[in-house]
Amino acid sequence: MIKSKFQELPLQGEGGLKIFLDAKVAQYNRPEFITADPVSIPHMFSKNQDIEIMGFWAATLAWGQRVTIIKKCKELISLMDGAPYDFIINHEEPDLKKLLSFKHRTFNDVDTLYFIAFFRQHYERFDSLEDAFVPANSTGWDAERALNYFRSYFFSLPDYPHRTKKHVSSPSQKSTCKRLNMFLRWMVRKDDCGVDFGIWNRVKPADLVCPCDLHVDRVARKLLLISRKQTDWQTTVELTKNLKALDPADPVKYDFALFGLGIEEKF
Repeated sequence: MIKSKFQELPLQGEGGLKIFLDAKVAQYNRPEFITADPVSIPHMFSKNQDIEIMGFWAATLAWGQRVTIIKKCKELISLMDGAPYDFIINHEEPDLKKLLSFKHRTFNDVDTLYFIAFFRQHYERFDSLEDAFVPANSTGWDAERALNYFRSYFFSLPDYPHRTKKHVSSPSQKSTCKRLNMFLRWMVRKDDCGVDFGIWNRVKPADLVCPCDLHVDRVARKLLLISRKQTDWQTTVELTKNLKALDPADPVKYDFALFGLGIEEKF
């Protein structure tokens, strides 16, 4: 019944689907919804590097119940003495022992220590994590190329643990890259609504790809924004292309609408 209700709505202009989804963006792109969402974790900080580090970590750990995700992220912050960037840059070997107890589902101490090693190596060279997503000497920014580059760069340290590779996806693996696309949305999108941070300037919101999790995928299919049978990187490309028909400059703002409809309204 829901599918037939929307199958005649136009994807462009002032028609029904755009009006409907714009209203849902306005409903869910608000600080009131931060508390129950993993984006609340980077909102605990004001320093850009802390926002980047814990934004990336919160996005990486974002599977399972949101209450548990937030609890585990806060535990991780406590283990880093409440100051992730300072801990990563200035820690000494004995300081890492307390992190050996950290675990969230299949993410364990081995993964935690490698993330810290990567962040330290990166921030010794760059002021922002944005540099990890913008290949040197690249002209223009393409999400697929950037995410493939990032995974290669992330695992460029000698003797990286092979098990950790499952926690950082890429389009070359045909993954939807939901967690990375969500993190990029947080860092790149700029508005006055108080949810996304907009602290990066070399990536345009128009070039982002919509995060596609179970909820977004289900709602988008009901609204005929996805026709592809499987759910993979090309599915996210198709979804984003259709969302660009609604707002070419900021297509991923509709992540708020699709996710809100899926998890809050059980659409």
